[in-house]
Parts: sequence; C-alpha cells; structure tokens
Amino acid sequence: FCTHCLQECLKPKKPVCGVCRSNLSPGSRALDLEKQIEMTETTCNGCNKKMYLSKMRSHAASCSKYQNYIMEGVKAVTKEPLHNTRNFPNRFTFPCPYCSEKNFDQEGLVEHCKTLHSMDAKQVVCPICASMPWGDPNYRSANFMEHLQRRHRFSYDTFVVCDYDADEDDMMAQVLMRSLRDK
Repeated sequence: FCTHCLQECLKPKKPVCGVCRSNLSPGSRALDLEKQIEMTETTCNGCNKKMYLSKMRSHAASCSKYQNYIMEGVKAVTKEPLHNTRNFPNRFTFPCPYCSEKNFDQEGLVEHCKTLHSMDAKQVVCPICASMPWGDPNYRSANFMEHLQRRHRFSYDTFVVCDYDADEDDMMAQVLMRSLRDK
C-alpha cells in the first residue's frame, strides 16, 4: 500500500483493513499467530541459512546475498513487458468530484462528501458509477448527494462476487437475493 492509501485505512474515526475494508477494533495481540511465527523454521533464499520466521526480517536486512536475490527478482520482473493497466479501470478508490482529494474507498467518498460538500449544488459526475461498465462518464447527477445516499451506502462487492459484465439491474438483483439468503 502507498502511504496515502494506508493512512486512509487507519483514520482514527474508522480504522479499516486495507484489504477487505472491514472495521478494525482495538484488540489484543494475536498471541497464537506470534507463537506460530516464533516456532516456524524457514531458510533464507540468499544464503540458505536456517532460522525462525520471527528472525527473518532482521536477517534479511543484513544479508547481502538475500538482497541480491531480491534485486535479481526485481530485474527479472521489470524486463518483462507489463500488461497495459489502463485497460482495467480502478473500481476501488475514487476522487472527490468537488475537490482535489483522491483515493477514497466508496464509503470514504460518501462520508467525505456528506461532511464537506453536503450543501454544494454543482452537478458532477459520480466517479463510482463512471468506473463501472454500465456507467456513463459524462452523466452529471442533478442531486449528487442524494445519489450517493441512495446508490452508494454500501458496496455491491461486499455482498456478491462482482460480475462487471452484468448490468446494474442484474447486480442489484444478485445483492438482494444474497441478502435474503443471509437472513
């Protein structure tokens, strides 16, 4: 994660997991996981020295053979042509259509707009809808705040595995069916 995205996930008022976006609760240490890390043996990919996982990070920082191993991997990956990422729209983070702030998840964008732009009547394009296959990147919502409240209070992919080739009505039907099954 880049620093900005990580900071967005760790906001004091709603710290969330960087992967699934579920709320993080202040809690206790995962002692069982710590114990497993302390008891699991591994081998350094650079110098082949055996050690426990709990010691690997400090070893890797000082092992020149491990650092060479990592650099070789980086060189191998960067020599291959990267697939064009522009063909895959970003459906995970969005810019605010009113101001220059970026990298909001869907819930964060709704919260940001409610807090800072609730009285802004300017017609804007919904960045969430515009990123979807069925979205029109030129459509300006007459009441963006109402649109956010009605359409984006939750994320479809929280409830279903998103099929972005399906149209919006099919997606909504899948969400509703899943929610009925979960009761």
